[in-house]
Amino acid sequence: MIQKYFHRMKSKSKKESRKPISKILWSFIGSFLGIYFIAVFGKWFSIEDSFFLLGSFGASAVLVYGAPQAPFSQPRNLIGGHILSALVSVCVVKVFLGVLSLEILCALSVSLSILLMHYSCTMHPPGGATALIYVIGSNQIQELGWLYPFTPIAIGALLMLLVALFVNNLSQNEKRHYPTYWI
Repeated sequence: MIQKYFHRMKSKSKKESRKPISKILWSFIGSFLGIYFIAVFGKWFSIEDSFFLLGSFGASAVLVYGAPQAPFSQPRNLIGGHILSALVSVCVVKVFLGVLSLEILCALSVSLSILLMHYSCTMHPPGGATALIYVIGSNQIQELGWLYPFTPIAIGALLMLLVALFVNNLSQNEKRHYPTYWI
């Protein structure tokens, strides 16, 4: 039984080959512009320079600019996954802070976000980080309360979407387009 279990971890296929340099460069340009615009927007409209720069947006950049055709990268997933996860985390903190330990709040926030993203067909892996960031975040983040899903989350995700629409459709390669689907 143990041998059968470990056998399941054996490789089933070969690794992908490196992408063409043109795809790599478009990914670089998109991710640079996406994160740059979030940083600039945050500097213009927030007290803290890095308020809009959340780790989950870095992970979103990998998806929407590095793998724009992937299901997790589509606009519905990008926007819905972040916003739903942010709403879940705020709800979990509002209802259970002081009742449950921080560890349970973290686990509950991420797992409920995954459950909701699955159910709503908006799975976006960085959404799990968005949920976790609120639970473990600074006082400044947690003081946002119900604003957190809208600012910085929805605004940041929308900025990334706009850059993704612009950059991913500049390429002359017909296979590089964005989005694959909207809804």
